[in-house]
This record gives sequence, structure tokens and C-alpha cells, in this order.
Amino acid sequence: MNDLVTLPPIGKLERVPLREVWEHEAYDFTQWLQDNIEVLNDALGLTLVNVDREQAAGAFSIDLVAEDEGGGTVIIENQLEKSNHDHLGKLITYLSAMGAKAAIWIVSEPRPEHVAAIAWLNESNSAQFYMVKVEAVRIGTSQPAALFTKIVGPSEEASSIGQTKKDIAERHGIRNRWWTQLIEVSRKYNKLHVHITPSDYSWIGTSSGVRGLQLNYVVTQDDGAVELYIDRGKDAEAENESIFDQLFAHKDEIEKAFGGPLSWQRLEGKRACRIRYTDTAGGYRSPEEQWPALHDALSRAMDRLERALRPYLKQLKLGA
Repeated sequence: MNDLVTLPPIGKLERVPLREVWEHEAYDFTQWLQDNIEVLNDALGLTLVNVDREQAAGAFSIDLVAEDEGGGTVIIENQLEKSNHDHLGKLITYLSAMGAKAAIWIVSEPRPEHVAAIAWLNESNSAQFYMVKVEAVRIGTSQPAALFTKIVGPSEEASSIGQTKKDIAERHGIRNRWWTQLIEVSRKYNKLHVHITPSDYSWIGTSSGVRGLQLNYVVTQDDGAVELYIDRGKDAEAENESIFDQLFAHKDEIEKAFGGPLSWQRLEGKRACRIRYTDTAGGYRSPEEQWPALHDALSRAMDRLERALRPYLKQLKLGA
């Protein structure tokens, strides 16, 4: 018969009100953290050294300023209460004033909107931001101990998301400039798009004069296009195809009037249809000194497409 093994008793971890451990945030907790920075280092996987208290940032005073192992400045803002907008504003202000590499915000209760804000800052800035929850715990009658939990911090994923957002913003800005300049050039040929507001999207369009039939400019990184886009709305697949087929019946005449072949896309299985001409000379990633020539070519193509389609749009039998 096996002897029974007696396991040692296991204590119960209890939380202690923070103000019982550190009565005053600035005089007690901040001083303690300066003297025990290794506890925070262990929680975050950092190596913070040379910790100084109450460094001036303009008219304000930063709780703690430290250096990381590379010599970069790290600011620490302490808040032994629920996170609030005031301290978030201070965190950003101090980071900017000190030209800091990283900012650590220690709170007792991180609010969801502030967790989201710190995550957003990590995606949108080169600086690193941490939100850390502080608790005081003990087992039985032991001395209380600090427990730091990283709620959100910098990561490769956040940096990747941030770079993607920057790339998208850059792309939107380039396309907006592309459309602004193209609309101005197009005035020389017709007034179809002169009242269109430049957008960040890959296309802009105006009505052909028939509801649901748009004359669109389209641009990608490498090419531009003009098209008639046929979409009469929800549940209009059959009518769209009927309109396309009526125009396709005059394919030869339309292409002769246009001055070259067009791409006739019935788009089987989709709601819309389109008739497109693509100019492969370049798109919005082309050097900007080439844009005027590209815009001129597309504007002339749009003018030719509208003129070639106009007689046959007037003959359409709608409502099929």
C-alpha cells in the first residue's frame, strides 16, 4: 500500500487596496517605484536605469524619467486610480516635450477607451506606449507586494498595422492629387466631370444621362481607364445585362467612333456590367512630371467614349 503524500499548504493570493500600501501617489508610490524599478522591468521585459523624479516639462512635472539600455528617454506617468483623459494628455505632452522614445502609463483601473487609445498610438507613432495595471497583493499575513500587468504595449503587429495605415493614407493623398489635376485637365475636352469633388478612391464618375449608367475614370498604380459602368441598382441584374447587350449589338460602330477596341465586360455572375478602355502608359505611381500627359490622354479617351456611346444611349430600351 502506497504511503500518502502530504502536500504543503498553498496560500491564497489577496488584493490589498492600493492606498493602504501607498497612501500618497507622488510621495509614496512614485518614490517606491524609483527605488524598485526592477519590479517594473521584470513585468515589461525592459531594462530601465537612471530613474529620476519630477523632471520638468514646461510648466509640468513628470513623475519619473528613466533611460532604456540604449540610452533612450522613457517617461513614466503614475495614476493610482481609474485612467482618465487628463493623464493621457499629460503622457503625450511629456513624451513630446522630452523627445522620449517610450511612455509608460501606470494605472489602477484601465478604461477600455484608454486601452484602445494606447493601442492606436502604438500603431500611429514611432514612439512606444505602454499601459500597465498596478495592484497590491499578499498571501496570508505576508507583506504586500506590487503586481504589474501589461495591458497593452508596442509589438511588431502594431508597428505593421501602423505602417499599413500610413501606406493607405499616402495612397489616398496621391490619388486625391491625381484626381484634382485630372479634373482640371479634362475641362479642355468636355464638362462631364468638372463639378466632381476629387476623392481618395480609385475611381470618380458622373452620370451619362441615363440613371445607373456612370462614366467613370479609374486609376491604379500602373494604369488608368475610362469606362461606362452599368448598374441600375438592387435586383437589376437582368436589366443591366439587357442594356449591355443592346450596346454590344453596336460594338463595331461604337469602337469605330471611339477610334479603337474596347473591353466589353458583361461580368457574368455579378450585378454590374461595363465597357472599358485602359491606357497602360502609367498610373498614379508614375512620376508626377508625367501626370499631365497621362491626364490628357485619359481626358481625350473619356471624351471619345462619351461621344461614341451617346447615340446608342439615347436608343436604349429600359426596364427589361
